[in-house]
Amino acid sequence: MANHKSAEKRSRQAQAQRLRNRMNRSKIKNVVTKLDEAVATGSTGAAQEALRKAISVVAKTASKGTIHKKTASRKISRLTKRVNAMNTAV
Repeated sequence: MANHKSAEKRSRQAQAQRLRNRMNRSKIKNVVTKLDEAVATGSTGAAQEALRKAISVVAKTASKGTIHKKTASRKISRLTKRVNAMNTAV
């Protein structure tokens, strides 16, 4: 338990930040799941739209500092490869 005023504030800030980070991480998981569903259905247009939205969410999460910039770049690259592979296979 925090004993100093500054430590109490730090604890409150850490809690708020933890919740914000958790929300951002689950947004990423949700858009990736939607992208996977679009790829599974084989709909090129839906997959492209889902990819556009996923890239936006991942990049925004990285800019907020929830995930590292290079982690975001790697995720975006892998998602893009997945959609492009679907397009060449069709």
